[in-house]
Amino acid sequence: MIYLDYQATTPLAPEARDAMLRWLDGPGGTGFGNPHSAHRMGRQAKAAIELARDQVAALFPPNGRVIFTSGATEALNLAIRGSGRGGTVSYSAIEHSAVGDTAQDAGASHMLNVAKNGQCNTKQDLPADTRLVCVMQVNNEIGTIQPTVEWHRKAKENNALFLCDAVQAYGRIELTGADMIAISAHKFHGPKGIGALWVRNGLDLHEVQTGGGQEFGLRSGTLSPALIAGMGAAAAEAKDRMEQDRDHVDKLWRRARELFTDWTLNGSDEARWHGNLNIRRKGLDVGRLMSDVRDVMFSAGSACASGSGRPSHVLKAIGLSDRQAKSSIRLGFGRYTTIEDIEQAAGKINAAAEAQGL
Repeated sequence: MIYLDYQATTPLAPEARDAMLRWLDGPGGTGFGNPHSAHRMGRQAKAAIELARDQVAALFPPNGRVIFTSGATEALNLAIRGSGRGGTVSYSAIEHSAVGDTAQDAGASHMLNVAKNGQCNTKQDLPADTRLVCVMQVNNEIGTIQPTVEWHRKAKENNALFLCDAVQAYGRIELTGADMIAISAHKFHGPKGIGALWVRNGLDLHEVQTGGGQEFGLRSGTLSPALIAGMGAAAAEAKDRMEQDRDHVDKLWRRARELFTDWTLNGSDEARWHGNLNIRRKGLDVGRLMSDVRDVMFSAGSACASGSGRPSHVLKAIGLSDRQAKSSIRLGFGRYTTIEDIEQAAGKINAAAEAQGL
């Protein structure tokens, strides 16, 4: 099988797997201790967590702290709900549902529009009572890189906080400044079930999940040394090879663009993470295509929204019709993808599309 769905999840890095193994010991081992216990095994587990915290923090801006969560969805909920009550939460029309749905549920919300290239323009006004602005750094469906530096500045000018969903950016490009940043380990070759919220120093949140208050009194629940060690190792590896990974992805992008010349690109060609190729073909039956090309793993949109039957809210936001949105596919590639993978997948996908008479 050929895996081209890197926006949904990424293969676990060998370095992350190796880092996790010690903390998965069974009876007779020493790595299964509770990191919140005061005895020796607990202290060892806690030390592993703090090492990983430093590794994860190394890819964030300075002057902040890392709060471990179960993933980006929990991190975004903590940021939106824990940063205040009252006022309006403004968010871009192409945010992940973990932002949009949470903002709507948390109180007053306001949607910011995006241009046809997928970027959220800072010239639009914010409601006067905006307390939080949410704009992701790299979109998960079309890969568009957002002007987050300008949005951070605009939020400050309006006495609002700025939250950035950096799930698709962390470990790939340099993160820009914010008050809060959410990430998820399995998007940068770490394990599933672990993520983090970075919080700027001096910013006080209130807990939204009560209990033991293990993470700075903000996030209750026993931490997993294995998951966190894997996340830390994945972060360290991403930091060491960021330039190498980017150069590799650029080569894959150029070859993919050559092979899909008969398709229309969705979103910006320039302001984009090149590991995301979202394309459409007039009249394409995507369901049939995916059935005909079962050995190539690609997506019709966000994995989180698959099966809903609704057209992508991201593609609708950039002006596509329902028909155009439903004739689009997303190919995601990265560190472990080869040129041969791209070429073989393109051959199969193009042949299946042509078999539909397109």
